[in-house]
Amino acid sequence: MPGETGDFYSVRDAQPDNEGLITCPVLPISGGAVFPEIVTTLYLDTRQALLAAESSRSKLGTVIGLVRRDVGDREPDPDDLYRIGTELAPGRVLRMPDETRSIFAQGRRRVEVVEFLQGESCLSARARLVDDSHPTDDAGPVMMKAVVNMFRKLVEFNSNIPEDMLLYALNTDDPGWLADLVASSLSLSTAVSQDVLETFEPRDRLARVTELLQQELGALEIEEDLNSRVHDELERGQREIWLREQLRVIQGELGEGDVFQQEQADLRRQIDEAQLPPEPQERALKELARLGSMPPATPEAGILRTWIDWIISLPWSQASEDNLDVSHARQVLDAGHYGLPRVKDRILEAIAVRKLAGKRMESPVLCFVGPPGVGKTSLGESIARALGRRFVRVSLGGVRDEAEIRGHRRTYIGALPGRILQTMKRAGTVNPVFMLDEIDKLGMDFRGDPADSLLEVLDPEQNGKFSDHYLEVPYDLSQVLFITTANELDTLPPALLDRMEVIEFPGYLEEEKIDIARQFLIPRQFARHGLEERGLRLEQSALQTIIRDYTWEAGVRNLNREIANINRKLARMVAEDRPHPARINAGMVSRWLGPPHFLGTRALDGPSLGMATGLVWTLGGGDIAIFEVSLLPGKGSLTMTGNLGDVMQESAQTALSHVRSLSNMFVFPAEELEQTDIHVHVPEGAVPKEGPSAGITLATALVSAMSERPVRPEFGMTGEITLRGKVLPVGGVREKLMAARRAGLSDVILPTSNRKDLVEVPKRLRRSLRIHLVDSMKQVIDLVLLPPANGHVPRDSADEAQTPVPTPLEQGEAG
Repeated sequence: MPGETGDFYSVRDAQPDNEGLITCPVLPISGGAVFPEIVTTLYLDTRQALLAAESSRSKLGTVIGLVRRDVGDREPDPDDLYRIGTELAPGRVLRMPDETRSIFAQGRRRVEVVEFLQGESCLSARARLVDDSHPTDDAGPVMMKAVVNMFRKLVEFNSNIPEDMLLYALNTDDPGWLADLVASSLSLSTAVSQDVLETFEPRDRLARVTELLQQELGALEIEEDLNSRVHDELERGQREIWLREQLRVIQGELGEGDVFQQEQADLRRQIDEAQLPPEPQERALKELARLGSMPPATPEAGILRTWIDWIISLPWSQASEDNLDVSHARQVLDAGHYGLPRVKDRILEAIAVRKLAGKRMESPVLCFVGPPGVGKTSLGESIARALGRRFVRVSLGGVRDEAEIRGHRRTYIGALPGRILQTMKRAGTVNPVFMLDEIDKLGMDFRGDPADSLLEVLDPEQNGKFSDHYLEVPYDLSQVLFITTANELDTLPPALLDRMEVIEFPGYLEEEKIDIARQFLIPRQFARHGLEERGLRLEQSALQTIIRDYTWEAGVRNLNREIANINRKLARMVAEDRPHPARINAGMVSRWLGPPHFLGTRALDGPSLGMATGLVWTLGGGDIAIFEVSLLPGKGSLTMTGNLGDVMQESAQTALSHVRSLSNMFVFPAEELEQTDIHVHVPEGAVPKEGPSAGITLATALVSAMSERPVRPEFGMTGEITLRGKVLPVGGVREKLMAARRAGLSDVILPTSNRKDLVEVPKRLRRSLRIHLVDSMKQVIDLVLLPPANGHVPRDSADEAQTPVPTPLEQGEAG
């Protein structure tokens, strides 16, 4: 304590007047309250404080220290001051280097201001002395001991508290003064310190100080724990660096070399052996130099090491030698897949061109499109075997993040290259057969569109310098044979579809499924179930039953499952030494597999009014649909049911408009049509139906209902209709003809413009049907409608009488 504290002994306490009040200058205090018997430094930051200090100092008198409610720069008003304060003995005014002034002040007594007085030079106040000397109960010593113990801990944690204050606390027997001493040592806010000052009862003051000590100790313990952890981490890091340096020196003495330098040398050797192109090699050596200049334990070193490992592990020049023997390729493709002549021819042509042109030929990007189970994915494996290349596959179904294709930036935690380069690493060569499966199942969300990332991958003009976000160096994908698969093309962006050569996979005929089952599926399942040497055989009737009643599909995946189901039942009989048949017929299949899974849509049983059979295309192949029309008394409205899409509803409107123009064919006058409601229904309402190809079928059913002419039951038809009755071409001809034959129809009506599509139809399918090509709706009516049941033939117009009836194509004729 400075020598000026001796001046406090010459300062006399203020004497109370007759009312027991003292009158002293007011010294505003900024910060915390000043407690009795405590010496502290006060900054004279206002003119009022400076005048009060100098006035009292000149008279060797005391001042009343009152805490300000705010800490602004303006002179405080009486309303800005608390009413409970401390009588202070001020020391000499000291001038600080920054021109501010301060004093040492000693607290004397608690006072409560009664009124403020405005003096000549400064603010004064009349105050009542507060009696804070209350008798101590039995709990007082216990509380004092607890406070002293906590204060001792606080002094241990906080080096800013002088040791002398702990000695004062240990030697006092006054609980009030102990509470004031401890409170003055704590870092309290203005409001909290004023609250302690206004607590007059010593026991209550001790209790309040106990709470504040607990809070202070808790905060200091947390801070000490954090500091200890940081210190331990720093020590561990320094210790690791020190041990590694010692290890380096010891290895140098033993002639073993530095392990980290050895790792750097190994990485450099691997970079040289990887035969990287110039740009990736330059980047890899640069990153290796960065790795060598940083401590091995840093996170950045781990990121660099992982990046270099990816650069080294990718194939940059390792290529498998192509087998360009066309005959060998044909044998491999025929051994693995039945039929598919167009697809196999395209692959053999690519091999032949590669054999003649060498590397000058760009690798094609093929897109296999077809229903599930027709062999798209497995054909990719056969192509790889035929060429002698590695086969890798990536399923894109459900991928929604663009980074799945192109990778993440290295700045992200846990970043990796995209699926393209990950799969190239797995392939180990620069020219694998790379299958992107289910490309039509790509998704899209806020993280980008993965289809856009594939544009560079599947473009032969760009994929020679494919850039992954993680590697950030160009990678050559031009030697990869990319094959994509899809069930439909509607969901693919046009830009992506333009980069691929689309090859359609048609559904299989029943005869083709039987041949596939005999050549591939049945021998494979017998081998998988251990029955290949038992002499078992599935008869043709059994296979036909499975195909017709248990597998309604374009491919053979479910057929393979049902054959496996039968093999499991046979395997159980053999394992239990029970009698089992050597020939499995249709009756056994029905008994083992249970009731038929698919009844299918059957053709009409006989001539019917207002009902016509249409041919439709679905993702699972072709099918037939029965279109029904009913006429009801009403107001001429049209009702359509059966879960029909917008395009099909528009087609129905078009068909109705055309049929109304043929009113001379109806058995009732045209004006009665305005009072007739028309209801069009297509059964199987749970299945969505869409497309314009049902136009002539709807028109036929409408004409049949309005003219009372029955429809021939053996006819199935497909074609789009215009308002003038012209029949336009449709798609899915092969699948629709297959559905017609499966349903037992003998005659099929197609648009004349679809003659070219018959080239792709197998001869065995064309020979089983009479195909009629038509140009107009009048030709369809003449082919399909029978005379009315009452024998009355509606009058036809002159044009209708001259319309030739098309003759069916000769068996096997395609155009």
